[in-house]
Amino acid sequence: MKQTQYSPISVWLHWLMLILLASVYAAIELRGIFERGTEARDLMKTVHYLLGLSVFTLVWLRLLARLVTPTPDRETYGAFQQWSSKLMFVALYTLMIAMPMLGWALVSAEGHIISIFSLHLPQLLDENKELASQIKEIHETVGTAGYFLIGLHATAGLFHHFVKKDETLRRMLRFKS
Repeated sequence: MKQTQYSPISVWLHWLMLILLASVYAAIELRGIFERGTEARDLMKTVHYLLGLSVFTLVWLRLLARLVTPTPDRETYGAFQQWSSKLMFVALYTLMIAMPMLGWALVSAEGHIISIFSLHLPQLLDENKELASQIKEIHETVGTAGYFLIGLHATAGLFHHFVKKDETLRRMLRFKS
């Protein structure tokens, strides 16, 4: 029997990750409206760290769900769509793993410790301001690329729904055909 829908856990995790990613980006963007050294700015950074680490934790659950639950058939996709779908999958999952790791490495190289709910995460690197500057540049560049990837992913879903009029978007919305 052909698989036509994603599993409920995959759908739930997909939309939860969207909310988390939007919140991660919002927290770091909103940080800029507060003056340096203020509690509000520090709170935005802490929220950014907490949400980023939540993404990092849940991405592994998503990968596990992807491995153990069936995914919809894509036999109606042409070769280019199958290739681009796989490439987008790899790019988005790389983003969800790399960004929190880069952020954690950045904070470590800056000589800080991430402390969330009195839990201190181990430093990944020794303090090194020059390395921190390089990691920060990479983190910000990959973060900017993340906006593009997420937007492209959403655009592809809308393209499938409104232009191709296929079931791609509905599979992730849990609507029946």
